[in-house]
Amino acid sequence: MATKSKRSLQDVVGKETYSVWVEMLRALVPGGRTHRLSVVVAGMLQYALEVADSDAEEPSVAKSLTDSAETSDPDEIKSMLQDVVSQLFKDAGVIYERTAKSGEHYSIADAVYDEFSGWFDYPWD
Repeated sequence: MATKSKRSLQDVVGKETYSVWVEMLRALVPGGRTHRLSVVVAGMLQYALEVADSDAEEPSVAKSLTDSAETSDPDEIKSMLQDVVSQLFKDAGVIYERTAKSGEHYSIADAVYDEFSGWFDYPWD
């Protein structure tokens, strides 16, 4: 696993869980579909949020997670968690930026923030 940055989900979920996540992404991202991968990574963020210390202070990952749960704006979530999500993909050795056959650029990470922001939004509610 690559050297982790100052801000990593490993700080919240622990080395063992983080290592499993990294291995999962290493295996799944290269051939995976964005709409499926984004849900997996958003689930990782939801789990990290559940185990995060709610009394954590800035600039901790735990504080960023708890703050991000208080907004439904994917852009705000991105501003709080982009470095952490980027580090996760970097540690897995995979790229989250992609290009469609049409030449349009898109990001798995951006889809993650969308999924995370709407995690509890159910169309049948």
